[in-house]
Amino acid sequence: MKAKNILPLDRHGFDFIPAEFLPPGADEYWLRNAQQAERFYKKPGDWRKLKAEEIEILRNNRNHCPNWDNFLVSDPFEPSLIRDCEFYGLVRIGSLQKVFLRHNDFCVPVGIRNSIIISCDIGDDTAIQNCAYVSHYIIGNNCILSEVNELQTTNHAKFGNGAIKDGEDEEVRVWIDVMNEAGGRSILAFEKMIAADAYLWAAYRDDVRLTEKLTEMTQKQYGGLRGSYGIIGNGAVIKSCAIIKDTVVGENAYIKGANKLKNITILSSAEEPTQIGEGVEMVNGIVGYACNVFYGSKAVRFIMGRNSNLKYGARLIHSVLGDNSTVSCCEILNNLIFPVHEQHHNNSFLIASLIQGMSNMAAAATIGSNHNSRANDGEIRAKRGFWPGLAVSLKHSSIFASFVIIAKGEYPSELNIPLPFSLVINNVHKNRLEVMPAYYWMFNLYALERNSWKTKSRDKREVKIQRVEIDYLAPDTAEEIIAALTLLDGLLNESGLLPADTAGEGNIRKIPCKDFENSSRGQVIIKPLEAIDAYRQMLRYYAIKKIAAYLDQHPELDTSEFFELLGSPSPEKRIKDWVNMGGQIVPAFRVDELRKKIGEGKYKNWDEIHSVYDLWEESYPLDKCRHAWAVLAYLHGTDKPLDALALQNELIAVMNIRRWMEEQIYESRAKDYSNAFKNATFRNEAEREQVLGNPEDNPFICLFKREGGIFKEMIDRVSARLSS
Repeated sequence: MKAKNILPLDRHGFDFIPAEFLPPGADEYWLRNAQQAERFYKKPGDWRKLKAEEIEILRNNRNHCPNWDNFLVSDPFEPSLIRDCEFYGLVRIGSLQKVFLRHNDFCVPVGIRNSIIISCDIGDDTAIQNCAYVSHYIIGNNCILSEVNELQTTNHAKFGNGAIKDGEDEEVRVWIDVMNEAGGRSILAFEKMIAADAYLWAAYRDDVRLTEKLTEMTQKQYGGLRGSYGIIGNGAVIKSCAIIKDTVVGENAYIKGANKLKNITILSSAEEPTQIGEGVEMVNGIVGYACNVFYGSKAVRFIMGRNSNLKYGARLIHSVLGDNSTVSCCEILNNLIFPVHEQHHNNSFLIASLIQGMSNMAAAATIGSNHNSRANDGEIRAKRGFWPGLAVSLKHSSIFASFVIIAKGEYPSELNIPLPFSLVINNVHKNRLEVMPAYYWMFNLYALERNSWKTKSRDKREVKIQRVEIDYLAPDTAEEIIAALTLLDGLLNESGLLPADTAGEGNIRKIPCKDFENSSRGQVIIKPLEAIDAYRQMLRYYAIKKIAAYLDQHPELDTSEFFELLGSPSPEKRIKDWVNMGGQIVPAFRVDELRKKIGEGKYKNWDEIHSVYDLWEESYPLDKCRHAWAVLAYLHGTDKPLDALALQNELIAVMNIRRWMEEQIYESRAKDYSNAFKNATFRNEAEREQVLGNPEDNPFICLFKREGGIFKEMIDRVSARLSS
């Protein structure tokens, strides 16, 4: 059996940083003092040694310290508030006064009782009680620590950042294997990481210089020097926890009943407090601001974005979870998930996937995990609005366009669904794959609009670092629609039909397709002509809505200046390639330019890269308007700019579309009230109305109507400007 280290009593709490890792002329407290000054604005001169009478009171209260000269305090200091404790190493304590601290109904007196404190700084008016081992932490003001078994920091702590410290081997670096369980897209976590960063790092693996520079940048920004102390921010409350090791806890965080928190940073502030609850275990990762992690959830090698939730035994492993997401009762492995993801059923499973936001996973959905060979799982890529329905089972490797909904079923082969807003059906009776393009627009506009509304309403972030496009009609989806129209035209042509020849022929219900599924069974497109009409209507609504919004937001532009700003709408000038950077929609050329500059070493840290994202956001309104202008020209079959009169006519057309949308949204909800089976559980209409209300009173329908009025006012203003 290996002998335990034996340490002299007078050295306990000292020599935190080995001598070989100290800068010339520095002592073991140099980083501690720097952290203290940066976080809590205190310098070594702000503490004093104890007075003889204070030492006597401390001893009489059954406190022990090998050398009271290493016990420093600030005024006002009330020694009677420290009882039954042991202190080792250099301990510095802020002011202590006879007051209580309260968090909800939990109320404790300020002071330190029945605890072991080793080389710590403790802030003003903080309460520590029954903590068996508190080592190498800087604890803020007005904190509560109660019933914590172990709270300690090692000299090589990384606090969840994917760096290594001086003298460590590369093998100890913690990677997160997103998108692919084989690790070919590994990234390093860091405190400020957002989904855009993770995508930039994981998606462009052919760009070797890029990935090398991002690794170097992360190491330089978060690695290197040994000896950083753990931090517990002002106002934090930690109670009834087992092990907290190498962890930074932000201001006003509330941690209750956690089993194990190791090598993580918990970001929290007074405006965006984070909570961690009973039975939680989190190792090697970053918890974002305003997050909630409750009820036995587990996270290992992870990033949780701002305002995200992990609840009811959920497992988040080797994954990045974007802002404003909720995951409950399920398992998520090796994923990169963009903002606004919902997965809250006990029996859903997601592995080795890129899910690009505004997504929802139903119960019993098994996405991935079905091996097609003896190798590791492949990958699944799903663009915005991915919605696999109940008991959907998908195989790697599969690709899905934006806003694809998948009907219940076990899909036997890999899928490639390039048609956005589609319904995908596994028709086992006819042994074929069926795809209905533009399904959402034609038959479920309520769900489509409500998805955008939910995306906006769930965004409770006080600070919005990660930009998120919430409109289902944006440049990325518009380009997918244009590609889908080309594909449908080709399939009609292969079927011996041409769109121009089939106008008004409602009897063409389906046409064959190919390469949507990796199998020899049948594949068909349902309602192709209706889909073409719907897609064109969607493009018109998108184009006029964006053009009108930009013109309305820039009253300083007269009509001629506006048309000059938009430029030529010719097809060769239309930006056709757009990238979803963690929810932020960006022209691909801008991303390529960023990648090139990073590879050349022109950006030195992640903050500089984030400033580029800010510039993208500033450019996005005009980028989007110019794209919409080109899409409108595409619909008109011309590469020449429209004049003011033509644009006015388009404004009239878009109001007709808007009125149609209001009717469709109402009807899609109202049909639930006329369905005999859905009414069967109610004795009469009065009871149903008390339980469900009326479609006229539906909050979302009412909201959409109000927004329709605002939309009309905008269209009227723009039309008046074009007339002047």
